[in-house]
Amino acid sequence: MNKDKNFTIREANANDVDTILALIRGLAEYENLAHELKTTPELLFKHGFGDSPYFHTILCEKNINSKTIAVGFALYFFTFSTFLSRPTLYLEDLFVLPEHRGNGYGLALFKSLAQIAEQKECGRIEWAVLNWNEPALNFYKSLGAYPQSEWTTYRLDSAAIKNLLVP
Repeated sequence: MNKDKNFTIREANANDVDTILALIRGLAEYENLAHELKTTPELLFKHGFGDSPYFHTILCEKNINSKTIAVGFALYFFTFSTFLSRPTLYLEDLFVLPEHRGNGYGLALFKSLAQIAEQKECGRIEWAVLNWNEPALNFYKSLGAYPQSEWTTYRLDSAAIKNLLVP
């Protein structure tokens, strides 16, 4: 593994919406889920940088040929653990562009998330990973993470939510 030390991790701001969207598109393509991508710059701005933001983003940037480019990102938000009575940092997405993997950027993003979790007094960091994504599974295990086999994730999509509200 080539460890690059010439990069920065920083909190994203409203001027980064297009960059975040490009990285989300890259993630969707990598996960073979581009057909499910519905996000727009307007929605990212509203929900990430508007009056009541729902998520936070950190970017990993590298200077390449005198131009700063984002090579990865992590998008996260906070939930609350009733059992721990402490917040949980929930990692929605972590992605490093395929051509930049193996340089330590994913680990640096995770360390930044751990620092944030520590500052916010989180009791844990949680996330979901696709079962087929062996590189991600191996990476997470190398960090000391372990799967929660006793929990099953459920989801209501927007149609199911609307249906639930029908009298």
